[in-house]
Amino acid sequence: MTTSHSLQSKKIRIAGIISLLGNLLLAVIKLYLAKKANSIAVLGDGLDSASDVLIALVTLIISFIIEIPGDTEHPWGHYRAETTATMLLSFIIFLAGSQLCISSAKEIILFFLNKSNSLKNTGSFFAILAALISICGKSVLAIILHYYGKISKSEIIKANALNMKSDILLSFGILLGLSAEKIFNIPLIDPAVAFLVGLWITKNAVELFLDLNRELMDGNKDKALYKKLFNAAVSVPGVTNPHGARIRKLANLYAIDLDIEVNPTLTVYEAHEKAEEVEEAIRSAIPDIYNIMIHIEPWGSDAHQRKEEFGLSPDKIDEI
Repeated sequence: MTTSHSLQSKKIRIAGIISLLGNLLLAVIKLYLAKKANSIAVLGDGLDSASDVLIALVTLIISFIIEIPGDTEHPWGHYRAETTATMLLSFIIFLAGSQLCISSAKEIILFFLNKSNSLKNTGSFFAILAALISICGKSVLAIILHYYGKISKSEIIKANALNMKSDILLSFGILLGLSAEKIFNIPLIDPAVAFLVGLWITKNAVELFLDLNRELMDGNKDKALYKKLFNAAVSVPGVTNPHGARIRKLANLYAIDLDIEVNPTLTVYEAHEKAEEVEEAIRSAIPDIYNIMIHIEPWGSDAHQRKEEFGLSPDKIDEI
């Protein structure tokens, strides 16, 4: 464990604590006010903050796990614990959002089937207050988490910061819905808004799952990252045709495989020195490196080798 990575883990931990305490406070306040206002929409907003508490808790736990050095069973270290745990959270968030959709849809259907005023007007002071508190609280958390996500370069913190920004819009939408309900005295607005909140939560869960699934499958869609890799390789004199590039993500670090071609008359020692120069150039261009594997080939070796079915070359970047 390097000093740099240890500092990043501490930053992730600080962000996790701030997110945990902030969202826990917001969740308690919104769930209490949802009960006082008898509002399904505010209840959904409270559940969304409760899911953020889970994310923050996982972030804290992960900050300790990723510091565990690699061993015989985990030679790549324990960095993927962040991805695995966050993927599990995406399922929990999806279930919470789905349950909210089902509950609110049930209220709407029963309202129309019974043709009665069984739904109460929830556009009360308590419900509107909950939305206002949520907007203010989420705004503060979004600013703080954006800062820590930037300095720690942690995907889970960055994703959490974006989630806070989305929650601001969500709470603002709830505020508009509750205000409209109070003005026009239409109690059906509350379960309708709650249904939309549920859809919002499930959408975020699905998007989070898809992003994490790409990472678990060692996928990477960052064109700029591959361009930095290839530019760094060819910046070394005597190195040409970088290809077979594969970049996988381990927490906030990158593991890179790359094939390069050098003069076939070089000795093994000289070719190794070229590979070392390429590695240094890559580390300068992409600081967050966990491991680099350089495979050396002689110039013009393509015609004598079987066609490779893996990795990227500079002419394939736009296909990502």
